[in-house]
Amino acid sequence: MKIGFIGYGNMAAALASRWAGAHELRIGGRDPAKAAALAEQLGHGTRHGSGAEAARFGEAIVLATTHQAAFAAMDAAGGPTAFAGKVLIDINNPVDVAAGDFVPKTYEGLSLAEAIAARAPGAAVVKAFNMCQADVWRMDPPVFDGRKLTVLHCGNNAAAKAQVAGLIREIGAEPVDCGELKYARSLEAAAGLVIKFIFAGRGPHTVLNLILPAQA
Repeated sequence: MKIGFIGYGNMAAALASRWAGAHELRIGGRDPAKAAALAEQLGHGTRHGSGAEAARFGEAIVLATTHQAAFAAMDAAGGPTAFAGKVLIDINNPVDVAAGDFVPKTYEGLSLAEAIAARAPGAAVVKAFNMCQADVWRMDPPVFDGRKLTVLHCGNNAAAKAQVAGLIREIGAEPVDCGELKYARSLEAAAGLVIKFIFAGRGPHTVLNLILPAQA
């Protein structure tokens, strides 16, 4: 699969490092030097360029900016048409950690993921990977108390969710489909609690991990 990343911070680096070599990657953003540095770090033929180039390149696109920059990054990448027909993965949480406020911001009652979907109506938006800090995604595999990490995700497009579930399995975790994209409101709220715990002094590997029934 071709995966474009818009953003080159810790979360982008952690997730991209788990898929480099298995997929074709392109790192993009407003700072070409930072995009190039991450691409070089990842190796495996990872390309780099602008956000627009990452959006054109990817069959799946990971929106890995800060939540404050998400909509501006989408506009810079080409606006709604740049994401049409793509799987758009929102990994962010709209919490104001600088102010110590871990209750997620809403957008006229919508989650960040729903607001992103409204901004890019032709994309298949999937909320995923927002429940853990970057250090968790660097674990190979992410296992807690002998159990695989469960990764909650949601979206309105079944085929897009199946693709994201495959990416989750590739990092050694267990995907759990929460349902339609409206459940991103719950995922962002749950992530706010995890982030609050981390900023209160718990380690970066703090997670909420479901115990799933054994599969027959």
